[in-house]
Amino acid sequence: MYLYISKRKEWRGILESRISAGITQLIEQLKQEQSSNGSWPYPFETGISTDCYMIILLRTLEIHDEILIKQLTERIMSKQEKNGAWKLFYDEGEGNITATVEAYYALLYSGYYSKKDLQLRKARKYILTNDGLDNVHMLTKLMLAMTGQLKWASRFPVPIELILLPPSFPINFYSFSVFGRANMAPIMVLADRKFSLLTDKSPDLSGLYTRGDEQSDNEPIYSKHTEEWRSLYTTIEKGIKSLIGLPSYIHKLATEQAKQYMLARIEPNGTLLGYFSSTFLMIFALLSLGYSKKDPIIIKAVNGLKSMKCEIKGLTHIQYTTANVWNTSLISYALQEAGLSPTEQVVNKANDYLLSQQQYKYGDWIIHNPTSSPGGWGFADKNTLHPDVDDTTASLRAIARNVQNSQTARQSWERGVQWALSMQNDDGGWPAFEKNTNSKLIHLLPIEKADFLLTDPSSADLTGRTLEFLCAYTNLSKNHAAIRKGIGWLLKNQEKNGSWYGRWGICYIYGTWAALTGLRSAGVQESHPSIKAASKWLLSIQNPDGGWGESCRSDSNQTYIALEASTLTHTAWAIDALIAVSDKPTVTINTGIHYLLDHLYLKDWKTDYPKGQGMAGDFYIHYHSYRYIFPLLALAHYRNKYGPHF
Repeated sequence: MYLYISKRKEWRGILESRISAGITQLIEQLKQEQSSNGSWPYPFETGISTDCYMIILLRTLEIHDEILIKQLTERIMSKQEKNGAWKLFYDEGEGNITATVEAYYALLYSGYYSKKDLQLRKARKYILTNDGLDNVHMLTKLMLAMTGQLKWASRFPVPIELILLPPSFPINFYSFSVFGRANMAPIMVLADRKFSLLTDKSPDLSGLYTRGDEQSDNEPIYSKHTEEWRSLYTTIEKGIKSLIGLPSYIHKLATEQAKQYMLARIEPNGTLLGYFSSTFLMIFALLSLGYSKKDPIIIKAVNGLKSMKCEIKGLTHIQYTTANVWNTSLISYALQEAGLSPTEQVVNKANDYLLSQQQYKYGDWIIHNPTSSPGGWGFADKNTLHPDVDDTTASLRAIARNVQNSQTARQSWERGVQWALSMQNDDGGWPAFEKNTNSKLIHLLPIEKADFLLTDPSSADLTGRTLEFLCAYTNLSKNHAAIRKGIGWLLKNQEKNGSWYGRWGICYIYGTWAALTGLRSAGVQESHPSIKAASKWLLSIQNPDGGWGESCRSDSNQTYIALEASTLTHTAWAIDALIAVSDKPTVTINTGIHYLLDHLYLKDWKTDYPKGQGMAGDFYIHYHSYRYIFPLLALAHYRNKYGPHF
């Protein structure tokens, strides 16, 4: 017995030493990579799409930035598979038709590759084998139409006059999410005017149709119309006809309002709400309205997109947006959870940066939340009028320990907490950007991925993390109506297998981690059936090596699909969730901890595997900061909860 106890103490001592060493290593790594302004500008990596579109944009505008164009082609080519295709993630299969078409088009348009090159001949073969241009995503078809490669459909599913309908109408412009509006405003202008622009450098993609040599006049750019949609379209038409004025006047007024909507939401760096896609579309929309290619607004927008350039493994990438605020809020919080004082320089600088990023302007969120005042945080460092709930609660966690000693932090805290609370949806959950923008009518629109592009529903990840923040960091009673409603939403929306779907991450592990930590902070006991079911599910999907991993295919399939390999981030989420529901370290938790410690600095495809998503099946995000943040949190929470000797 003495020998057993002795060996157990020795093992505990070794684990304690390894955890402390791991935490120290991660802290030092983060300290070294903090920028001079206190933020962490880790890349927001989203595959090759933005690199392709940047080349297409520059060539269309006849901005011959050859250094940048050549750099972007190098990164695009580095991602090509042996079969000629491009993928969005490692285990996607043979390739992704949309990504391959975008790459093929951009490489040809760059002028540095021709159809005769072996790499492009292989890409062309893959495209034709997989239904060609007929099979790409709707947004890519729109890009092809506006650059003269596809014919516009006879009518767009959303007429531009919709922008004039009042918010009281069953479906109106503000039924869409703010992200949806930012993209839809320029799309409606372009589709209405059926604008396209060819240059003397435009490639000829006509040979990539698989249903004949040319696109059929009746071939829709959009997804198929349904009877429900036809009924809804009739309702919209009736609403438009009820507007006072001649049709020509109404049309002109709608076009002007769409233009003003875009111009009023240009950020200081020239981009439309800080997003690549909306800015790209805005530039073409303005061209369709008669703006010159050299107009200052267009030149500033292009420079804004260029400013989002970063370097990854020696190659140039144009980010979809920047993630400085998100990175910094999470890292500051993780460092403090790991034992650093808010007065230490690295944390103090980070929190000063975060305080400078709080937003005091009224954004579109006020439409559905008219009684609240500004006080949220946005995702990107250049964002001034587009806050979101996730960044707000993350930033508030980071500055929480400053509140008692700083009047500035206290004022920011109070505004931020009130704004986050005010954003709760009527169903009890929390959205990302705007409340109550999940109209069932939106799902009837024949627009591909409309549920991701145009809606902002309550989600388990946002609701769980908001609950965790409110219960762990504020003095709000756990019997408060907002807390009870949030708990109710999570319990109601749990999957049958015990997991939760996370809208903004990959996917079920992510949602389950957020939901479990939120419910436990809100006082839901370990013995609750919901907690037990979620814990059982996490235990059932642990890999033999002690880690966890989930495929990006989970989001498209709407069910958990194992990655068949473990990743640092998925493992950290699972461990952190299990720590929240276990009073003592279990074998499952300990094997997960050992996986993290054994792989902290491993660099392979699993490290680069996307952990975030924005549009199932089409848009995935590799957060370069996550490999440090979430392992650090899991190790710190293990040590904090189970004591110095575990």
